[in-house]
Order: sequence, then structure tokens, then C-alpha cells
Amino acid sequence: MKRSPYYNAVPEVPDQWPIKKALTLSDIDITHPFLTLSRQQVETNIVLYMTPQDQEILRAEGQVGFNAQDDDNGDMYAMRLKWRGSYYNLIGKWGKVIRGKGLDVGQEIRLRWFNGCLHFSVPQQQIVAVPPPVCLITAPPLVQDHWPIRKILTSSDVDTTHPFLPLPRKLVEEHILAQWTPQEREILRKEEQVPINVRDYDTGEIYGLKLRWRGNYYNLVAKWANVIRHKGLGVGQEIRLRWVNNCLYFSIPEERYVTATPGPDNWPIKKALTLSDVDTNHPFLTLPGKAVEDHILFYWTHQSREQLRNEHQVGINARDYDMGDVYVMKLKWRGSYYNLIGKWGKIIREKRLQVGREIRVRWDDGYLVFSVPEL
Repeated sequence: MKRSPYYNAVPEVPDQWPIKKALTLSDIDITHPFLTLSRQQVETNIVLYMTPQDQEILRAEGQVGFNAQDDDNGDMYAMRLKWRGSYYNLIGKWGKVIRGKGLDVGQEIRLRWFNGCLHFSVPQQQIVAVPPPVCLITAPPLVQDHWPIRKILTSSDVDTTHPFLPLPRKLVEEHILAQWTPQEREILRKEEQVPINVRDYDTGEIYGLKLRWRGNYYNLVAKWANVIRHKGLGVGQEIRLRWVNNCLYFSIPEERYVTATPGPDNWPIKKALTLSDVDTNHPFLTLPGKAVEDHILFYWTHQSREQLRNEHQVGINARDYDMGDVYVMKLKWRGSYYNLIGKWGKIIREKRLQVGREIRVRWDDGYLVFSVPEL
């Protein structure tokens, strides 16, 4: 395997913070303290600059320890970076950081790796003021075109055997939980799910559902299967959601049914390869769940999708668009994402894939077709 280049130090530039994030509800939960960071940012701006030994520990054990410095006051903390598949968690003394700095939702945290240490800062001027919950709850009347949360339904979203609707954490916390009282948010933190009223804006029907916290996202559960059946939901339809007056409204516009037609230059899935994608010791390519379901599973037969649901993996043929080679692969369902396994290690070696190279993927005529454009 060709290792990623290791740099002993990165020239320190004031105000150069490659990773910036607005803190969410789960980021400041001291009962389960961890900071969630995107995989691409971590692997590009942190893991890339670790020693080869630390990179190997992270690959083999799934986590690695290091020191983290608060650049605002100079305090040092013993932390651990934990790989969670499609993202990373910063754990260890993160709960102490939350309490010591009095972190709250909306504050911006900035991170960088320098001289073998993770540096972070929370600028005071970056605090986002959140109006009191009472003011937010007394929202203006629902406007038909004002739907801050929109999603194209995938095959797993409309599966009545395992009924749940996953929603991105950031959208839920910004547009739903921000309007809850502190007491309601505390119940969600402790019990990890709360009952809510859900109203079909199109018909007026009300459902009793539950919002369940799943770490990096939230699930609508309980009576979601009833919604699927009553509305006749199918893959490709758009669902829109909004929280108003203690109720979650949703709408399924009839005209918003999405279809896609693959073509020679149509690559709906594009990805910059990460450190874990090019590791020949544990070879797999990680692909986002939504992208796979929208642009690959969408074209499968019902029987093939059912097999994937039941067995969590299914064999497929993959074709290298650049060379014409065909590989026997497996697509493995991992919950919020999918792994391409089988002969992926062979592809890494033959195409000499490296971190940062772009891979393009599409489904075409029964094959998973991929391309890696020349640099």
C-alpha cells in the first residue's frame, strides 16, 4: 500500500482553521459527551498529518489518543479520536471542555492539527444568539412554501417491515429542537426519544409518532408505517417538514416525483477518496446512504432491494469505465451508509488509488460503473 505523505509540521498561520463547526445539541450533551466531526475534514486536515504509527493505530483499533490544546486559554486535555465509519467522534475529556468553556448550541468551534497536537478555539464573537423558546413557539402561520426540511424518499424510508424516516441531525436541531423548551430537549437527551404529534398538511390527518435520537441523525418511528401505507409513499417522492406550534407538519407534493436517467457523462455519485477508502489491509469503499439509495438502489428490482434489506449485503458486478475491467463485488448495507467490498483491494492496487483522488459512480444496465479521472 502506498502510504499517505507524513509531514512533521504544518506552517502555523494565524486564523487558519481548516475545520469549523457550529455546535449542535448532541455536541454539548454532557451525559454522552462527544464532538462529531465529518470524516473528510478529519482525514484531510488531521489524520493526514499524524505519524504513520498513529495512523496505523487508528486503522487497527478504531481510535487513537493524543493531546488537545485550548488555544483560548492554553489548557491541555487528553483526548481520543474515534472512527465511526462515516464520521469521527472526539471523546475523552470532551465533557470537561463543555463544562469548562460553558459551550452552548450555535457556538462555533474551530480546529486544526499542529506539531502533533489538536488545537481548538471557540471565539466568543461567534456565539449565535438563540431567541427564547416561547418566542419561537409563537411562530407565524404556516406558509405553504416554507419547508426548511426537504428529503427525497429512499427505499429504506418506505420499507414498512422496518419503518423509520431518518432525518439529518443538523436540520432537525436547527428547525425542530430549537423551538422546543429546554425541558423537552432534556427529556430527549436522557431518554433518546420523545413522542410528538405529526400532522399531514395535505389531508389534516394526525399521527402519534416518536422522534428518536441516533447520534448523527434522528429517526421518525412508531406510526411511520401507517404514513407510508396511507399516503402510498414510494421511492423518489419528496417529503417536506416543518415544526409549528408544537406539531411536526409534513407534505408530499404530487408534482415532486424525482426520476433520473443515467447517461455516459452522468455521474450522480462523486467522492474524494479518504484514508480508509484506500487502505488495502481492510479494503472497502464507503458511499453515502442517500446517494446509493437515490442513484443505485432506485434502479434495482424489488426482489434485489428486499434481499439487501434481509441479508444486509448483495453481490453485484462492477465495471471500470476507464479500462473496461469487470469485478465481482458486494454492496453491504451499514445503516446510514454503504460499503463496496469484495475486489475493492484489487482495484486500489491496480489503479494505484490515493487519498484525494476523485471516484465517480453510477448504476448503468445492471452494472455499478465507476471511473477515476486522471489528475
